[in-house]
Amino acid sequence: MLGSSSIALWLTENDISKKLVFSGDIGNLNQPLIRDPQVPNVADYVIMESTYGNRLHEKPKGYIAGLVQVLRNTFSRGGNVIIPAFAVGRTQEMLYYFKQIKDQHLLPEYENFPVYMDSSLAIEATEIFMKNKESCFDEEALSYVHQGENPIGVSGLIHAVTSDESKTINNDNRPKVILSASGMCDAGRIKHHLKHNLWKSENIILFVGYQAEGSLGRKLISGTKRVTLFGEEVQVNAQIVELPGMSGHADQKSLLHWVQQIKGVQKVFIVHGAAQTVDIFRDKLWYDLGLDAYAPYSGAEFDVSTGRITYDAEPQLSQAKPKRNSMIYNRLTQTLERMTAMIQDSRGLSNKELAKMADQLNELCAKWERR
Repeated sequence: MLGSSSIALWLTENDISKKLVFSGDIGNLNQPLIRDPQVPNVADYVIMESTYGNRLHEKPKGYIAGLVQVLRNTFSRGGNVIIPAFAVGRTQEMLYYFKQIKDQHLLPEYENFPVYMDSSLAIEATEIFMKNKESCFDEEALSYVHQGENPIGVSGLIHAVTSDESKTINNDNRPKVILSASGMCDAGRIKHHLKHNLWKSENIILFVGYQAEGSLGRKLISGTKRVTLFGEEVQVNAQIVELPGMSGHADQKSLLHWVQQIKGVQKVFIVHGAAQTVDIFRDKLWYDLGLDAYAPYSGAEFDVSTGRITYDAEPQLSQAKPKRNSMIYNRLTQTLERMTAMIQDSRGLSNKELAKMADQLNELCAKWERR
């Protein structure tokens, strides 16, 4: 696999008037809550991402109907719906859908089902969205605001800020929804909820976002039957479900739409994409829009003063990580996860207990540091 693309742009004092735009992640069009990406008017050079530069998103058909069906199937057997969701953007979109389901009485047999938002970052992000609703939300969501309603104000929503509040969620025996980060299940409180719910066949783990290769989320949707969480092996008996069509990234069509609105572009640098993807998207820019596009390999250099590529880097294969004593080393990293979780959960202990724990852990560290 080829390494990530990057480019160095060299500027001098004479180049101060040049306008450079770096896109960052370009959002998807026609999202249910967040407004469409805003496009700069003018730029000389554009550095833009190309994550989905080789394909189009499937438009979700009946997304809310599909979500309702997942909830109904799970609640009818007394289970929980666990949703790994990114704290910024995806969590707020899910709240928007849950509000519609409840307000429109689409699940009358379970009208008052609780929705837990278990992520302090997601809670803070939601507050920021509401403080900036005029600049964040699209027309559909703003129509709620203009009627005096909160478009992501879900009845039955319960915030879990502290670790103690997070722990009490699993003491609630009611069928429920748990929204928790991280979105790919590799860190955060979602791992605790997976540990409590993965082994129960009545539950559903619902994925509503992209799962990167190698992530715990990808392993689950790929059908793994066992996972290790905090040093313990957990059987995967819960149903694993995906609801596609809610990507936060622009697809090829939307990327083309974004860049073609910028006036005065002399050159476009294509980055942040797999090797084949950036090549495909570069060709689309050349042939469809007539733009001078360049997909650099990592380390390439471009002189803004002359408008020339001064170093055209060669492709390099990413270095494979050296194999370690894999099974034993994995046990060690799992122990670290367990210790980290234990420390995070110790906040409510007395000072005497905390001091004792710190002393014992420091003694253990000192023992191995002397080896």
